[in-house]
Amino acid sequence: MFASKMRHTDFSGAAILVVGDLMLDRYRYGSVSRISPEAPVPVLLAKREMSMLGGAGNVVANAVALGGRCGLISIIGDDDAGRECESLLSSLPRCKAELVVDRGRRTTTKTRFVSGSQQLLRCDEEDLHAFDGTITERLIYAFEQAVGEYQVVALSDYGKGVLHDAVLRHIMQKSRALSIPVIVDPKRKDFSSYEGASVIKPNRSELSAATNYPCVTADECEIAARHLSSITGADILVTMSEQGMVLYERGKPAVHSHATTTEVFDVSGAGDTALAVFCSALAVHYSKEQATFLANAAAGAVVRKLGTAVLSPEELNRELNRINQPLVEVICNLETAKEQVAHWKQEGLSVGFTNGCFDIVHAGHIELLRQAAEKCDRLVVGLNSDASVSRLKGPQRPIQPAASRAAVLAALQHVDMVVVFEDDTPFKLIEALRPTDLIKGADYTEDKVVGADVVKQHGGRVHLIELVPGLSTTRAVERIRAYSA
Repeated sequence: MFASKMRHTDFSGAAILVVGDLMLDRYRYGSVSRISPEAPVPVLLAKREMSMLGGAGNVVANAVALGGRCGLISIIGDDDAGRECESLLSSLPRCKAELVVDRGRRTTTKTRFVSGSQQLLRCDEEDLHAFDGTITERLIYAFEQAVGEYQVVALSDYGKGVLHDAVLRHIMQKSRALSIPVIVDPKRKDFSSYEGASVIKPNRSELSAATNYPCVTADECEIAARHLSSITGADILVTMSEQGMVLYERGKPAVHSHATTTEVFDVSGAGDTALAVFCSALAVHYSKEQATFLANAAAGAVVRKLGTAVLSPEELNRELNRINQPLVEVICNLETAKEQVAHWKQEGLSVGFTNGCFDIVHAGHIELLRQAAEKCDRLVVGLNSDASVSRLKGPQRPIQPAASRAAVLAALQHVDMVVVFEDDTPFKLIEALRPTDLIKGADYTEDKVVGADVVKQHGGRVHLIELVPGLSTTRAVERIRAYSA
């Protein structure tokens, strides 16, 4: 599975042109300790205020935070909020903004009032009347001048007017002529206006509104998405909140990328982050399926942050490391294990190793594995093969075949990898993997631990774990046989 290898990303080669509705997001943070005597509403004691780029600006902020290069084409008003947007954009590295000033409208501003992590109220300031022809011409000219410098065009449509029909038509025609993919985060109900896009990214509500189909179940979403795809010619990427994302590529089965987090502080801007990551991934030649996985991981990470947040490469890579761990092929052959252990070490992770027959897993085994996992970042378990167990324990063992024993170990939260070995001892396996930490029960002394000299020779450590008294697989097997006799 591609996800198991996606533990590090590099978007430094990405170049994205964002066109859409720029906003200013303001946050006023404080605390609430009483209800107003004037009305049954909380009184927020404001302590600090923060401003950041929202809408299309947040897509840009995320794209450059990931290490890529980004352009922005949008509209601002001749006001303090517009000038603040200009200032924020000028502070971003690798960003080139072409902002058309419309003196007849206000810059869209959203002010959120927050107590702790709870948003109490949002106040919007905006004008939605149509642009005049001069503004449209300036937008189109800015796009003509800029588009050839970029690999992907991202359309951030918040329904504020930048992406009206004439601008959309020109973007689609010019991008198609240059073979540049266009990715749309939509707002309008009529998706036929997005014809010519490569991918359209609605949420489930937008999908339902655009098709007049119910979109509650997975089957209903697929029917609606396939219908939209037939109208627009685009692939459809549906964001489904706590259920993750689903990619519907034409002529291919749906691909579901499941949600990566259950801890949500603030969903503000999560869609912008997802759009930035999806476009960045396409720009550096990931497939759409891989880009979906990355975008979903990024959205899962950013909702755990407060405010309209951006994601750094380090934060995204940590999230990939966190969610990929269960996706790594846990039960490995030696070659796969060597490759994975090498990757872990390159990431600066310590790799522990312990071994055993684990014929009938009992509480003593669980405690050993729990303590072993505390000694390292990743724990590898060497498992004696069936032939090896028979040589060590007698011809009537193992009770459980290696495949079953490995599956039980792989299901334990403390175990990151299981490798079956054929020899009577794991010496060759330890020599091949070179773990940073070797863990064994305290019924051994360090000089009797197989592979201890190999690990210490390469700067590693040996740990002896106290065993739970009175627990033994051999005695458990004897009792089982006594009962069944």
